[in-house]
Amino acid sequence: MPELPPDIRIRQAILADLNKLQDFITPFVEQNKILPRTVDELNLLAHSGFVAFRDDEIIGFAALEIYSPKLAEIRSLAVKDEYQGVGVGKKLVESCIELARNKNVLEVMVVTSREEFFQSCGFDFTLPGQKKALFIQTRE
Repeated sequence: MPELPPDIRIRQAILADLNKLQDFITPFVEQNKILPRTVDELNLLAHSGFVAFRDDEIIGFAALEIYSPKLAEIRSLAVKDEYQGVGVGKKLVESCIELARNKNVLEVMVVTSREEFFQSCGFDFTLPGQKKALFIQTRE
C-alpha cells in the first residue's frame, strides 16, 4: 500500500472532534453511504474511532464497535472523494484492525456495499472453516 501523503495524519478520535465529525459525516448520510449517527452514537464510536486529518480538516473517519471478545465491526468508514485512492481508507481500516488486535478481539467484520475495497484490506466472505455471516432484516 502506498504511503499516505505527508500532510495527512491519522489519530484516534477525541471528544473535541465530535462537532466536526458530525459535520463531516452529514454528506455521506445524505448520499446513503453510511447510516445516520446521533451525537450520542458518535460519542460512543469516537472512543474506538479514528480520524484522518489534513491541516485542521477531517477528511476520513472509521470506528471499531466491539461487541464481545470474539467480534467487532468496522463502522461508518467515510473518506472525502478527493482523498480516495491515496490510502486514507486503508489506513483507517488498518487502525481499526490494530485496535481489535490490541484488545484481543478474535474477528472483525464489516457490512458494506464496497466489498472490493474491503477485500483489498484482507477481508473475505468466509472465515477459516468456511464460516459465513448471514443476515435477516427485521424492519424496512
